[in-house]
Amino acid sequence: MVTGLGSAERAITRDEAHAIMAEAFASLPIDRRRVLAVIPDGTRTAPIPLMFDLLERVVGARAAALDFLVALGTHPPMSDPQLAKLVGRPVSSGRAGHSRIINHCWDDPSALVTAGVIPAAEVAGLTDGLMADPVPVTLNRLLFEYDHLILCGPVFPHEVVGFSGGTKYLVPGVAGPAVIDLTHWIGALLTSSRVIGSGYTPVRAVIDRAAGMVNRPMTCAAMVVEGATLRGLFVGQPREAWEHASALSAQVHIVRVPRPLKRVLSIMPPMYDDLWTAAKGMYKLEPAVADGGEVVIYAPGVTEVSYTHGTLIDEVGYHCRDYFLRQWDRFKHYPGAILAHSTHVKGLGEYDAATREERPRITVTLATGIPKERCERINLGYLDPKTIDLNEWTGREDEGILVVPRAGEMLYRLAKEA
Repeated sequence: MVTGLGSAERAITRDEAHAIMAEAFASLPIDRRRVLAVIPDGTRTAPIPLMFDLLERVVGARAAALDFLVALGTHPPMSDPQLAKLVGRPVSSGRAGHSRIINHCWDDPSALVTAGVIPAAEVAGLTDGLMADPVPVTLNRLLFEYDHLILCGPVFPHEVVGFSGGTKYLVPGVAGPAVIDLTHWIGALLTSSRVIGSGYTPVRAVIDRAAGMVNRPMTCAAMVVEGATLRGLFVGQPREAWEHASALSAQVHIVRVPRPLKRVLSIMPPMYDDLWTAAKGMYKLEPAVADGGEVVIYAPGVTEVSYTHGTLIDEVGYHCRDYFLRQWDRFKHYPGAILAHSTHVKGLGEYDAATREERPRITVTLATGIPKERCERINLGYLDPKTIDLNEWTGREDEGILVVPRAGEMLYRLAKEA
């Protein structure tokens, strides 16, 4: 059963959100239990300060402990000031009041435990034969040190899994490298253009299977947000709460354009501080761009490709999926998440192994603080952000030129695909 409310037309008030949370948790056996809430990091738009407060009131008043684990995936750990901004409370030495706020450490074996292994045959079945390798499911060991888990975060169209949220806060949110790499590479094989905003996907099936290895009761508080507005809040079992939220997200977060776009200026908000995260300005626009078109990722403050994976991305560069598949012996030793990110940013394309010619469907250009020489080295276009005059871009939709002022969360598609 899911307790919730959602509408594309109106906001959910604080009182309504409180009532939903109170009703959903009223009958759950959390008294004197240790509860761990898994929450997103600062690269997701969500009213986490509101949810932190509501969880304190509804859960913290009954539980023996209420702590928070930040689902970083492979993102860098957050500092106390960053955590304070995230939860809306002062944070000192990883504590906010009585609660611990803990960064997930995906690359620290001591922070992880193997929950099980998905056999090769099962991986093949879940992915329709795209992959057939066994995968160990390593997860943050804290999941198994608490009595009840809460997955609390927003749902948006997502390039790897279809729609974010739900059990994605476990995998890849608080997972280890093997299952992170597998799920991302499955998404790359399917291609972002096909997966994003497409509902229940093979990647989601693998994630749900991995999450099923966590032998703890779980409650999901799935939000749908538009800017600063809370449009939906659904609380219940993870699969059902996510289904309600993703259905509303499809109404709220997908923009239909009447004809293919020739050029797009994706203006990235400051919460994306490297290309690894700011690349959502490409993912969310690719389906609406014409063959031969261009997406310009405008983020003058971004000076790094990836704070975590930059060295490997410099080696690999950005390429379409078939560039890797047709030279697999050359690239098979690289982590799947790195190759997947590369293909998502470059987009659809073809690679002729005989002529060694790569033909991307569209051009991706960086108007960031990343130097021209590095852009060329990683196989992306470069545009000096100082040369961009927004007045020259705006008001030209009839010409197929679009400015997206806060790119990264709204998915753009062609109206004829509706």
